[in-house]
Amino acid sequence: MKRLIYPSILFALCIVLFTSCEKEVGNNASEAKLVFKFKFDSTQARLNNIGQSSTIPAGNAGQSPIFNKMSAHYVELAPSALTALGGGAVLYHAAETTIGGSTAIDFEKAFFAGNDETFYSIPIKNITPGEYEWLRVSLAYQNFDIKYYVDTVISGFTIKSIFPGTAAGFIGYKTYIKNLAIKNQSIVVNANKTQGFWAFETNINYLGTNYPFTSSGQAPAGATTVPNPIFATSPIPAGSCVVTAAITPGKLRISGNETTDIIIEVSLSTNKSFEWTEVVADGRWEPGKGEGVVDMGIRGMIPRIK
Repeated sequence: MKRLIYPSILFALCIVLFTSCEKEVGNNASEAKLVFKFKFDSTQARLNNIGQSSTIPAGNAGQSPIFNKMSAHYVELAPSALTALGGGAVLYHAAETTIGGSTAIDFEKAFFAGNDETFYSIPIKNITPGEYEWLRVSLAYQNFDIKYYVDTVISGFTIKSIFPGTAAGFIGYKTYIKNLAIKNQSIVVNANKTQGFWAFETNINYLGTNYPFTSSGQAPAGATTVPNPIFATSPIPAGSCVVTAAITPGKLRISGNETTDIIIEVSLSTNKSFEWTEVVADGRWEPGKGEGVVDMGIRGMIPRIK
């Protein structure tokens, strides 16, 4: 009797397991997604707020940082250059909070992605079918490595050298920050910070002794570059960071019947995106000489359908 029961039980279990696995694979395969991935490019064209080629003004200098990660606050597909902000297909809007007083991006709930990493995806079936010519992405936070120059004397020793550092920059309209881990060091903020707030850390090793250091500051209001080539027909609010660009090689067409993923590579120009005012005109960032950060804005965007 036992010999008959055990094989029957095993057979029944196999049927249940096979059926459940088959359903799971079927659901995943049928749900095609629109996937957005970051790409950071220091050789991409350097643009200004209206999408035109831009050079660094006299009295300033800049460098192309090495980006570690970034977060987005808002993603929208716009059918045409006449589509007002919010009038297209709004795919994503990050969490916000009023803990700091007024409404702000909630940094604690932000999602970060690095180069060639997905920062957002959505089932295509959830997108209104149609043709979309423009992509809008509101960038909120960026973390990158930069170099700076030190020309000073510490404990009788003269230091004239370039050192590495890491910066955390907030380019969204306003962000509530509780604790901020820059790289290996952290600072406590517990407040809303407007666009242009930044923090910096470094660890100078000189003659075998480590000198850890952190600082923070605020870029001037309205100084952060936010490229929008359709500003004349579809402006964005002052102080926001809704970067706008035409989708290439042409319009994104959504039918709603897609069976495979569509990947959009969101290539961001980091071409001398870290800009400061020069005190010593040598093209090197020297914060110890009072060279203040004036702009950390991304210098252009190219959304490519892969």
